[in-house]
Order: sequence, then structure tokens, then C-alpha cells
Amino acid sequence: MSIGPAVFLLVLIFIVSQYFKPTGKRKLIDGRSSHLPPGPKGLPLLGSLLDLKTGRQDPNHKFLWEIAKYGEMTTVHLGAKTWIFLNSHRVVSEIIAKRGSVTNTRSPMPIASGLVSRDGRSLILPQETWSERRRVMHSLLSGSALKQYGEWQELESTQMMAEYLFQPEKWYKHHYRYANSVVHRIVLGERLAKSTQELADLQNCVTFFVGSIGSSIIDWFPELARLPKVLQFWRAHWQSLGDWNYRVYNSWWAPIKKQVDEGTAPPSFVRDVLLNEDTRYKGDDQDCMYLAMQLIEAGSDTTREALNIMVMAMLEYPEAFQKARAEIDHICGYGKNARLPVLVDMDNLRFICAIAKEVLRWRPIFVATPDHVASQDIDFEGYRFPLGTGFVINEVAVGSECENSGAFDPDRWMNGHETDISHGLWQFGGGRRICVGYRLAQRSLFINIARLIQCIDFKAASCPILFITMSQ
Repeated sequence: MSIGPAVFLLVLIFIVSQYFKPTGKRKLIDGRSSHLPPGPKGLPLLGSLLDLKTGRQDPNHKFLWEIAKYGEMTTVHLGAKTWIFLNSHRVVSEIIAKRGSVTNTRSPMPIASGLVSRDGRSLILPQETWSERRRVMHSLLSGSALKQYGEWQELESTQMMAEYLFQPEKWYKHHYRYANSVVHRIVLGERLAKSTQELADLQNCVTFFVGSIGSSIIDWFPELARLPKVLQFWRAHWQSLGDWNYRVYNSWWAPIKKQVDEGTAPPSFVRDVLLNEDTRYKGDDQDCMYLAMQLIEAGSDTTREALNIMVMAMLEYPEAFQKARAEIDHICGYGKNARLPVLVDMDNLRFICAIAKEVLRWRPIFVATPDHVASQDIDFEGYRFPLGTGFVINEVAVGSECENSGAFDPDRWMNGHETDISHGLWQFGGGRRICVGYRLAQRSLFINIARLIQCIDFKAASCPILFITMSQ
């Protein structure tokens, strides 16, 4: 190669590397250079993208454990983005909670948020488009709503106990039916009456969406989405997935929307809040559909997984559940004098509440939160983070900041805050972007954990299923 082309290639590489320089390596608005915590050096241009990709498939979370060794905070450059992994409860509280007003936006994701979700899933939307959706969803946290929805949670839980009695071998399917049915009733107002295929399609919407986050190089180099559409070779695949997702959503949404328009819809979040004129929601019909359906997605999947983890813990640590059953027997009676636990028992069944928290700490469903992006430059303990820097909670490391962290020990949560599932636990996020339905989720976990412990004896079988008997 002659000198001319070689120089041209070097100059081109330099220009590209400067254009796609990671956010954390850029100067602050006032001209100062950034100063970031230590972290892996990574590859030129790509940073640690390949390590992150490998780590996402690792059930032992080696990548997250490795980066936690750098200290309370670790800088990881990922394409044009910079993530600061928060590895201790202290820095999560400082950055996500105390500085939540300036760390509550998201970085652009042209694939996962744009093409796959049509900019409708609030989980990964930036602050300017998320805040209006948040305002509407906030009604889910009101006391009156929790009381009304609590009646449905108790009824669906009773149905789940009957299902356990007649089909114990399908225990994990009962968890999913409960979780999906109760949130379906809360959001859309009707008991669940969907086919197996319809339920599978909705579950796949969750799976494919989560799988799309960070799967495309475009989400790590968002500026590439500005290329003319004829050059966007990736577009057809992801848009096809987004179109399919839209059709699945619409098949659930259209019937309830028609009922609301005709005045025949039952009480629900959609009828009484989302489409209520008094709410004055500024979104269009598509925004409403995505908002409603994402609540069903989130409310069903996480509850199902948490109940499955609880069963695993029950088999591995029977002593904790014997203690829990004793607590329930003391409050709810024993034998012929027993009654099922109800939601108003929560204050008196604090060990059950502690079990719910320990389930989420012991085997976190979300090992890392979506990035909390700085909407301004941040100075923190000698470090300087430029606007656009992302902060990510390393749930694996933070959840292990306790004695004998590998053991399932609900007693570690018996500290006076048992009934607040968000206190000391970050599985629902934190700051201003904490999951709006976390109290609903807590109540679903409480009522079902309490009743399962009271009524069911779980024993490991020789084949990969459970042997289940009804408690006397």
C-alpha cells in the first residue's frame, strides 16, 4: 500500500473514532475533561461490547462480577455510549435516588425502542416522552386503586390454589395464569379468557423485546440510524418484528377499546384512567395501546418468575418456610380453625414480606437495570461525568452486599421495613423511574407466597418436576 492511501485510511479511522467517541470521554459543557472511575480498557471503537454480549448469555454473570472488582463504580465504554456500573448500595442511593432529578432519562435505542416498540414502551423512553405516561400510570399507586385491585388479587389467588389442588404437576403454569390474569383484569377489566396461542404470543412479545435491547450495533451507535433508509440494511428485520408485535398488541387492545367507545366496558385502568376524559392523557390511540399492554407484560412476567424462584428456595431452604408457616398459623389459625391469609394481614405477616424481598435479592430477575442517563454534567466525589453518561445498577453485586449472600435468609430483611419492598432493594429500579406497579407486585407476591406456604408441601421428585401435597 502506498503512503497516500495509508494516510487516508488512518485519517478516516481517526475521524470515525472521534465521531463515535464514547460519551464518557467527551468534555463537559464547561470545557473540563471528564474524570471517570476505573474500568476495563476495551477495544478501539467497540469498547467492551463483545464482553457484554458474551456476559448476557452467562447464567453465572461472570462479566458483572468481574467489573465489580474495580470498586463501587466501574466505567465501561460500549460503542458510542459510556455506562457507569454502580456496584454498591451506597452509590446507587447517591446517584439514582438522591440525584434522580438529573439521572432519569434514557439513551437513544433506535432498534429496541424505535423499530421494535414504535417508541411506545416507557421503560426505555427518554424523559421528555416518558413523563406524560408516568403521570397516567401513577394512579396505580393510589390507595383506592390498591384496595380495588386487591380484591381481584385475592380472588385470582384463590383460583390458583384450586388449580394447585387439581393439577399440582402444572404448578409453574398456575403461576403464569395467576400473574397474567390479575394484571389483565386490572388493566383491561375482564378475567383472562385467551387461548394458549394468544398467551404464547404475548409472552414472545416480552421475550423478543428484551432480546432486542442492545442486540443490534445500531443501539450502541445511535447516530447510524440517521443514515438514509436505503442504507439501513438492518431495518427490514427489526421492523418486521415491530409490526408483528403491534398486531399482537392490537388483538388484545381492540376489543376493550371498542367496549369503552360503546360504553359497555367494565371497570379497569383503561376505562377509568387511560381513556377517561378527566385524565386528559395527551397520547394518541397507539400510545394508549402500548402503555396498557406494557403493564400487562411487566405485571405478568416478573410475578411469575418470582413465584418460581420462591418454590426453588422452598426446596433448598425448608427451615425458612417452616418458620413462615408457623407465623401464618399464629395469625390465620390452624387446622379446622384456619383461614386463608388476606392482604390486610401484611402488617402481621412480616416474615412473609421478608421472604418476598429475599426472593428478589437471592436470584434477581433483573441483573442490571436500564441505564439512568445524566441530563446534565455531574460532579460526584471527585469524578466528573459528562451529560449523556449512563448509570446502571449492578444488581448482582449490590444484592451480594450482605453476610453469607449465597444463602436464602429472609431474616436479613427483618429490620422494620419488611412491608416496603423497595426499601434496600433495587429490583424495581429507583429514583423517579422506579416501577410504578411495585406495590401491586408486592401485594401479588405476598398473597401467593403466604397461601402457598400455608397450604402446599413442596418436595423434590426424582424427575425434573415437583411432588406437591396439600398441607393438613
